[in-house]
Amino acid sequence: MSNTYTIDDLTYLMSRLRDPKHGCPWDLKQSFASIVPHTLEEAYEVADAIERQDWTHLNDELGDLLFQVIFYAQLGHETERFDFSTIVSNLVTKLVRRHPHVFPDGTLHSPPAERALTDDEIKQNWETIKQQERDGKEARGESRVLDDIPQALPGLTRAVKLQKRASQVGFDWNDAELVLDKIEEELAELREAIQSGNQAAVADEMGDVIFAQVNLARHLGVHPEEAVRGTNQKFERRFGFVEDQVRASGKAWSDFSLGQLDQFWDQAKALGL
Repeated sequence: MSNTYTIDDLTYLMSRLRDPKHGCPWDLKQSFASIVPHTLEEAYEVADAIERQDWTHLNDELGDLLFQVIFYAQLGHETERFDFSTIVSNLVTKLVRRHPHVFPDGTLHSPPAERALTDDEIKQNWETIKQQERDGKEARGESRVLDDIPQALPGLTRAVKLQKRASQVGFDWNDAELVLDKIEEELAELREAIQSGNQAAVADEMGDVIFAQVNLARHLGVHPEEAVRGTNQKFERRFGFVEDQVRASGKAWSDFSLGQLDQFWDQAKALGL
């Protein structure tokens, strides 16, 4: 029978991997910065397993993601900045503070609240508490409005967070139609940049168009990152159908015109792919 290990075993394993004399050479070479790409990759693999409802592999992927936290904790311990216990303690403290509807007296083992809050009340409380935390940092000269939005987030996700944060201080459109007008304005500027032949200007204006489209998605209650991921999957399905038709014909891709390939694409759409 295989052993059932605990979180303590995992932290011990990590310390062994980083042992200066007998540890793993690869693990010993790593730093906070060098393992960031692995952390991002593991997070995406978790999301991918969930989207595919691959629960068996999700178990493994969550373990890989947890290992990233353990790795950072070990590095923090070695540099005397923090360790796994302080990570856990700070997390529990923050979550108790941000959930007064669950922990009304502000302690982990406080009795339940007398009245259950609505989703809107919970959301409002959450935003109020987070704003209080930011206000405290700002009062100490430690924070600005758009601070603590991670640079490493995917571009669309970070755009949403930037826009939401700015919205909290009143810097936002109040009508989706106005955002559509802004998109038209940005498209016109993109056309001018394209005509100018200035590639730097094209890239800049293209970014503005995408940012405005993210803003529209936010106003319509659509998360752009999720929408694009869904469209990516749809494209894969339909392109896979086109590829199947090309293969079944026994011909090469170059034997088909774009119009003929588009006909296969339309067939895929008609089939609901």
